[in-house]
Amino acid sequence: MTSTQPTELDEALVRIRAVFDALAEGAAERDQANEHPYALVSDLAGAGFGRLRLPREFGGFGVDLPTLFALLAEAGQADSNLPQIWRGHFTTTEILLRECDQDARRHWSEKIAAGAVFGNAQSEPSSVVAGIDPTDGCGAITTRVRINDRGRRVVSGTKFYSTGSRFADYIRAAVLDEQGRRRFVVIPARHPGVDHVDDWDGIGQRQTGSGTTILTDVPVEPHGCIGHHLHSVQGLDSFVQIVHLANLTGIARSIVAETVDIVRTRTRTSRHALTQSAANDPDVLAVIGKLQARRLTAEVLLDRAARRLEAAHAAGDEDSYAEAYTETSTAQVAVIEAVLDAATTAFDAGGSSAVRTRVHLDRHWRNARTLASHNPVIYKPRVIGDFLVNGNRPVSGYYNGHDTGVDAS
Repeated sequence: MTSTQPTELDEALVRIRAVFDALAEGAAERDQANEHPYALVSDLAGAGFGRLRLPREFGGFGVDLPTLFALLAEAGQADSNLPQIWRGHFTTTEILLRECDQDARRHWSEKIAAGAVFGNAQSEPSSVVAGIDPTDGCGAITTRVRINDRGRRVVSGTKFYSTGSRFADYIRAAVLDEQGRRRFVVIPARHPGVDHVDDWDGIGQRQTGSGTTILTDVPVEPHGCIGHHLHSVQGLDSFVQIVHLANLTGIARSIVAETVDIVRTRTRTSRHALTQSAANDPDVLAVIGKLQARRLTAEVLLDRAARRLEAAHAAGDEDSYAEAYTETSTAQVAVIEAVLDAATTAFDAGGSSAVRTRVHLDRHWRNARTLASHNPVIYKPRVIGDFLVNGNRPVSGYYNGHDTGVDAS
């Protein structure tokens, strides 16, 4: 945390973008060395990044969703680990916007205003646990809350996909409470009972801290039960997916920029080329044109999905949220196709030299492929078609009330 937080959005954006520049400078090398950007994530918090959606009454900037997601796309262009690291934080901020417990809302909003960062710990490595329905869409939970011998509520268990937690001040963790109900509690991320294991072995997004977190008698924070009495859960599914779309859009921008640089500095072409200058080769230039088309596809669909969700918030009815979810799902299908195609096609502009490790071009495909595997896109065309043909609204999978204890009334 920092005591020199910016007070105005314009000032914050200057500082935020300066950190983006610093992150972009070493992103490829950090990927290769598996080096986590701890200091730079902290610098972002100090620049006010975590306060973007926080209401002004609590010391935030109150930006709208199109603005937030546009900035997350800038973050993804700098380093695609960033939006994923911050996804749990911004999801927590969205939940606080809907929190009916005003004391808890104020308590955590003031913490965020002071620079606190939230991480995520929902999923667990186990696939089936006795007494838990594995088909409920939320996953098995063995992490439990108990009362210790001092009368304090403490949490113990093991989490996986703990994205952002190793960079955070607080973790919003999914647990089973004393009555065996699935709940969310806030715990300190740097307590001695929290062991952040650096064992994420994905092919991409290697610096997101998405590995194992072992919790041993970690105390629940005061006002630590947030998200159980919300005035609405509508739109949260769309929100968390659009974060990924923003990240993919940032990757598409990086692909274009880096491939243009490769072409400008390339000194060799093929014997079949129409010119020996890559920068003047019509076939190579056409590759750049295709990449730019994929980038524009991602940018336009990201903005459309963000605006549709913002409009759904304004309307506040189920039909608007269902349409927003369908739009988000449609954008998910198209953006993933566009960015993965761009990440593959980029190599055509560089020849065999583009596959060398020091060029780092492969990281874009690995990162995009990893992001594309979240919230599996394979199911989305059917969900879209069922809504359009039969009028069946998509079922919420991120935050089901019967599993989380959320009061959506």
